[in-house]
This record gives sequence, C-alpha cells and structure tokens, in this order.
Amino acid sequence: MSAEIVHCRHCLSRREVLKTFACGFASVAFSALFGQNLLQAGTPKPSPLAPKLPHFKPRARSIIFLYMDGGVSQVDSFDYKPLLEKHHGEDPHKAIGRLEKTQFANVGKVMKSPWKFSRRGESGLWVSDLFPHIAEEADSLCVIKSMTSNFPEHTSANYFLHTGTGLQGRPSIGAWATYGLGSENQNVPGFVLLNGGLIPSGGMDNFNNGFLPATYQASVFEAKDPPLANIRASEKTPRLQELKTSLIHDLDEETLQQAGHLDALESAIANHELAARMQLTVPDLLNLDGETAATKRLYGLDSDYEFTRAYAKQCLTARRLVERGVRFVELTCPKIGGYDRWDAHGDLRKNHGQNARAVDQPIRALLVDLKQRGLLDETLVVFSGEFGRTPFAQGSDGRDHNEFGFSLWMAGAGVKGGTSVGETDDWGYKATVDKFEMHDFHATLLYLLGLDHTKLTYRFSGRDIRLTDVYGEVIHQAIS
Repeated sequence: MSAEIVHCRHCLSRREVLKTFACGFASVAFSALFGQNLLQAGTPKPSPLAPKLPHFKPRARSIIFLYMDGGVSQVDSFDYKPLLEKHHGEDPHKAIGRLEKTQFANVGKVMKSPWKFSRRGESGLWVSDLFPHIAEEADSLCVIKSMTSNFPEHTSANYFLHTGTGLQGRPSIGAWATYGLGSENQNVPGFVLLNGGLIPSGGMDNFNNGFLPATYQASVFEAKDPPLANIRASEKTPRLQELKTSLIHDLDEETLQQAGHLDALESAIANHELAARMQLTVPDLLNLDGETAATKRLYGLDSDYEFTRAYAKQCLTARRLVERGVRFVELTCPKIGGYDRWDAHGDLRKNHGQNARAVDQPIRALLVDLKQRGLLDETLVVFSGEFGRTPFAQGSDGRDHNEFGFSLWMAGAGVKGGTSVGETDDWGYKATVDKFEMHDFHATLLYLLGLDHTKLTYRFSGRDIRLTDVYGEVIHQAIS
C-alpha cells in the first residue's frame, strides 16, 4: 500500500513542535526569575545568582581584590634584598649574571631600593617604608614572594591574572566565583568592579563573563556621582514605575515564548530585574553619610590628596559591599596625574611614591575596619599586580617588567598572617623556592571560598573548562 500524505493547515511542522516545547522550558525559567512557583517536571529553575553550596566548608565568604595595575616592584615593597645595596650602580651582567630579555631592552645598573626595609609587627615580616600604614598590619599579611607570570607585557599578563589565560575572552575569576557560589544578596550584583578611574590594559575583558552566562559579568561602579547610569528611579510616582515594570515583564515573557531558551536573553532579563532592585538598594549602599567621622578619618577621606580620598571611598565601599553579601569585589587604581599605574619605567621614586600614597592608608583602614567588625575572618583581601619589576634599572631610575618572580599578599579568612611563603634569588629577580604560577594562586582563592578548582567547570566548545585549565595546586603553606 502506498503511503498517503495528509495535508492539514492546522498541523505543526517538526520545527514548530520543537519550538513550542522549547518555549515551555523558557517560560519556566522566566517564572523562576520572577519568583513565581510554576514547575516543570516538579523543579523550578532558580535565579542564576541564588546562593549555591560550596564543595566543602569555606574559609572565606567574600573576596576583595586590590588590583595594583602596572606591577608593584617586589624589591621596593615586600622582598628585602641587601645585595642590591651592596652592588648598587654595578653592571648587572657582571653582578647578577645571565639576564633575561626585558620588555624595553634598556638595561641599566643594579639599583637599590630608595625605601628602607624594616621588620614589622610581632612576626618580623619585612616591609619597606613605601607602605608605612600597611606595615602596621604586617601580622595579618601572608606574603607570597615567589609568584610568577607567563607574560612580560601588560595586556596578556592582565588576562592571565584575571582569567587564567593570556588570551582575550575567558571568564574573570570574579565571574567564576559568582558562578560557583551565587550571591548572598539578590538586590546587588555578585561581582562588583569599583573603578577608580583606570581600566587596565586589556579593557573590560579582564572582568567579563566570557563563555559563562552573562549574569556573572562584573557590574561596574564608577568613581563619580552617580556611579551607575539610571541608578536612581526616574519616575517620581512609584505607581507609574510599577506599571512600567509590569509592562516590561509582559514583553519579556512574550519574547521568551517566541525565542525559546537563549542564555543571552534570559541573562538580560535577570540583569534587568536585578537593576530594578538595585535602584532601591544601591543609592543607600553608596551613601557614606552614615559612617562615623572616625571611620572616615581612618580611611583617609579627609586627606589632602584627591587620589587618596578617591581610593579611600573605594575601600570603604568595598567593606559595605561585602557586609551586604557581595561575593567578589575588585578595586582598580585611581588616576594620579603623571603617575597613573605602578608602571615605573622611569622616575621610580615618584611613581611608586605617589601610587603608594593613594592606596596605603585606605588599605590599612580596610583591614582594621574589617577586623573591628568581625568581617576579616570571613573576607579574603588580596593585593597583587600582574607581575613585578627588575632589580636593575631601566635607563637610570626606572624598573622594567619582571615576570620571573614577584610578591603579592593575602589577608583575612583562612590565611596564615605574619608569614611569607616562597623565595626569590638573592637579587629578587627569579623565584627559586616554592615557585608558584598563576594557576596555583587561582586554585588557592577558590579553595578558600570552599571550591575545588578541579570540579568548578563549565561545558563549552565540547569540553569542561575550568579557571585553572589543567594545572594548579593549592598553596597550603599560606593557609592556617
């Protein structure tokens, strides 16, 4: 018997059938975003920022990343090397030996630090006079002296520091942390970038979501008023604002039914809903009027230097954010006329002196304030640039990029304070003891958040990808 083909104008094509079922799943996701209790197979889809369980008991609830754009010189800050004084002014090829290729190929003489080093606190941690305020909190710091990078120039090194790869387009560590744990406060973003005025080389991709859902990208708070566009509701009548929100809700639902499951669309809807809630919470969060005069003085909001006041506001805002459950907060450097960033290819004394003047007092205040409020035990504070600087001069009075060994420090939740881990050689040039790579650093941050870096993965382009690629070991020596 020959098959008969039945023509019916009410019949659905195969594509239309699949599209109709897809819309059903998308509508469930949409209803979950708006807190409705519609079920699909008995399970509502939660908000992408809903709190998630860690892999194991965390030491840290939040991270504040103090990003030192341009690269702080380790031999002028936390890695004391007396040989630089002894051999100051000598040819480094003879005094040090074989030198690696530098970024600008302008090798000068061995250069001692312009700042005096002293042992600080009960622990006796070496800290230079470049950071007199931070030095007062030496017993809270764990300095990693043997960190390395795979890249000698800013853009790739910044991507490596922030995303675990030197290529553009991968998720930032703040996005990974929020993807893994969600946010404890649904009225503010899980990942916030407090932009002091300088977006680093590599641009906003340092803080992007990459292939993760768009919900996990950084929300940028600018160092100006208002810090975000349209952060204050434009409508004076709450009822009118409510009607507009309801209309947007209906339009979004119709669009989802037509388009089916699309991450970009669902993430945009989630972000729009978050933005509406932020209009109710963020203006108050960023209003520092309720802080005491003593707290404002502690941070340096009364400083004679505008850039110190700017960074003080960032640090105080960071405390207020983690206080409200924000998972990951990153601070960029403030603008300093003529000495933007720590990239001291010349005039090291003024470059590092001005940049330290901007951040030193506010950072110390942040540590003290967190400790006084009982928040330091659950907040990990991290201080790092993308690489270090050479122990010999670039030209006469600068230092070139050095990816072979540099210092960063951590303080707070789970960190062994008053200690240093790893060593560079006698010149502060190359890591020699416990040489660590960026993947080790990232694995450690995730570990302190209660996440196993080998299990925090996302399926993309046919494989399960993680922040640490196929590398990384937790730096247990730094953990109490």
